[in-house]
Amino acid sequence: MHVDITHRPSYAHLVVDLDPGESILAEPGAMVSHSAGVSIDTSTTRDGLLSSAKSMLGGESAFANEFAADHEAGRVTLAPPKPGDIAQHDLDGETLYAVDGAFLASDPSLDVASEFGGLKSLLAGASITPLALSGTGTVFLEAFGGIERVDLDPGESYVVDNEHVVAWEESVDFDARRVGGLKSTLLSGEGLVMEFTGGGSVWYQTRGLDAFTSIIAGALPMTEHDSDGGIDIDI
Repeated sequence: MHVDITHRPSYAHLVVDLDPGESILAEPGAMVSHSAGVSIDTSTTRDGLLSSAKSMLGGESAFANEFAADHEAGRVTLAPPKPGDIAQHDLDGETLYAVDGAFLASDPSLDVASEFGGLKSLLAGASITPLALSGTGTVFLEAFGGIERVDLDPGESYVVDNEHVVAWEESVDFDARRVGGLKSTLLSGEGLVMEFTGGGSVWYQTRGLDAFTSIIAGALPMTEHDSDGGIDIDI
């Protein structure tokens, strides 16, 4: 398998060239194009991602598509639904945790499952139940905006806004909390944050989707008939 990420960082596009017998697993809706000889198998019975309780919690989809070059070499191109970058990370018998919507594609040999260790952050109000990506193979993460990697030394801590977290290695400890007290939360414009402690790596995205959509919604014209708070747009 050979991969290339083009049009980055704003409109990243993953180009995957498969040799005969190779395949790649991707989230539904990620496909942009593929060679005529590439087959697609959509399943709901696969272990891991497809049977994870995470899908019932409104996170990653309960379906996934596997693109395979069964008899001849072929190409598949994939892209995230949001403008932004793609990061490639290779696992060697390790586990990587990724938040809702950060999983784009992976080697089918990886185990992709819901990680209920994230219950700690759910209780803290962070609404994060991460996917655990485990095994040996390559995973592709998507981000809204650019994606940055922070490498932490043992005992070193780093704080990331909850909306900007993308992924972290299993060697990294994490905790979810609010910014300061109630006054700080209300006046600073910041809310929940994740504090990570190394050693290990953390990935974050440079834009937050909720903040972006709030700005767009606030800029759209509203009419007198929008008593229910809805948006009326003339096209």
